[in-house]
Amino acid sequence: MAVFTNSYYLMRHGQSEANVAGKIVSDPAIGCQHFGLTEQGRQQVVNAIKNYNADPISIIISSDFLRTRQTAQLAAEILSLPFPLLEVALRERFFGNWDGQSDKNYELIWQQDRQGAPQSVNGVEPTEQVLGRGLKLLHKLENSYCGETLLLVSHGDMLQILQTAFAGKKANQHRSLCHHQTAEIKPLVLRGECFPENWSF
Repeated sequence: MAVFTNSYYLMRHGQSEANVAGKIVSDPAIGCQHFGLTEQGRQQVVNAIKNYNADPISIIISSDFLRTRQTAQLAAEILSLPFPLLEVALRERFFGNWDGQSDKNYELIWQQDRQGAPQSVNGVEPTEQVLGRGLKLLHKLENSYCGETLLLVSHGDMLQILQTAFAGKKANQHRSLCHHQTAEIKPLVLRGECFPENWSF
């Protein structure tokens, strides 16, 4: 059975201006330029990296949204690593008609996820599509690197949906996993572990 040749850790961005404003920001035209980290968010990143004691990170790859770029750049500075690589596959899940609205609407979106509703009705990116781009990125990285420990810096829904593939759950069950806190680092899969069942490229 095929196994991973790299180890992958997931990091959510630190507290952002969008988090504080209670606003959904998922449109790249806005998120790539605005709503960066707060001072508290920067401190969260510093604390998370300084407290990280697992495999030494060798490569950082980040969503190109401002809040994730700033998180990844700060992590790279602390770890004395090269400038993070930017990857659109790690972008925030697109929330369609809810974009720019109150983040209290996340609960409505997640309820629809649990019910298996076709999110395209609201313009929301379906969970299977989010998972697909995450797995394709892992496949690309497996073909590009060997023996590395990569830190993937992304967003809450993107990271939780990606984790479902390794937790034996369907993509729409992502909220059954423990909530990924801001600036929290979690292992996704380690070198030598098997590919998930839905790994087909």
